[in-house]
Amino acid sequence: MSQSKPVIPQNDNVAHALAGAGGGILSMALTYPLITLSTRAQVESKRAESAFLAAVQKIVAREGVSGLYSGLSSALFGISVTNFVYYYWYEWTRAFFEKAAEKAGRASKKLTTVESMIAGAIAGSATVILTNPIWVVNTRMTTRKTESDEKAGTLPGAPRPKQPTTLGTLLNLLRKEGPQALFSGVVPALVLVINPILQYTLFEQMKNTVEKKRRVTPGIAFVLGALGKLFATSVTYPYITVKSQMHVAGDKKEGMSEAISRVVKEEGYAGLYKGIGPKVTQSVITAAFLFAFKDVLYEQTVRLRGSVAKKALAA
Repeated sequence: MSQSKPVIPQNDNVAHALAGAGGGILSMALTYPLITLSTRAQVESKRAESAFLAAVQKIVAREGVSGLYSGLSSALFGISVTNFVYYYWYEWTRAFFEKAAEKAGRASKKLTTVESMIAGAIAGSATVILTNPIWVVNTRMTTRKTESDEKAGTLPGAPRPKQPTTLGTLLNLLRKEGPQALFSGVVPALVLVINPILQYTLFEQMKNTVEKKRRVTPGIAFVLGALGKLFATSVTYPYITVKSQMHVAGDKKEGMSEAISRVVKEEGYAGLYKGIGPKVTQSVITAAFLFAFKDVLYEQTVRLRGSVAKKALAA
């Protein structure tokens, strides 16, 4: 069975990109209610804060269980595109560094810490520019609350209004605010490129350490992915809060530093960490499942493409 591996190089960026997209879809689908709770906490005022279970009950009472999955379709599309783009460029950059190390006669082709960070910066920046519009629409769908929503939640038996579709939300945003609204929050999003840089650099270095002693199984990748994401999200969370607020700001224009200053002035430094509980939980679980799923899906993708290549050669 292992004979198929030489057909597809281990650094094949398309195979990694497909595996990353599939892993992202599976992991996000499992944890999406936590994203909803965290995102709403980030954009609501301090007065609107509530405990985890109370927040769940409030959303379910007002919008039904489906309220916990508002914007799921756009999120799954977004994560598939995001992960595909990220892993494609990350693996492309990794392959470049590995070839350079080989030409230089370096003993090990494995990426150094600096090389991992550069690869993450290139992949992250490309991903932000290409996918920011998707996440603006998703944030709008996740956090929307209309007057009719409130009435439906307070009047017993009142019918819930039909929620707008992803396309409807996009068209409404373009009509009211113009195309530039699709790139709101792009500056803090670019700053947040440091999140995957920290995550993947820590992951790669821990993985390299483990590989010296044993094979990295999906279970080990699960744990290493969780640790990497826990560290990265905890460090960068204030920028995640500001990015979410800028996505729903509408006509209100303010820069990243202005948004941070406003939150601190109105709610104190704690305001920058609203919703961090469900967000960190979701991020850690999602990253853990992503790395575990990605390894399995990558192996299956390589085997499938190797099998197709063999059949093509035989024909």
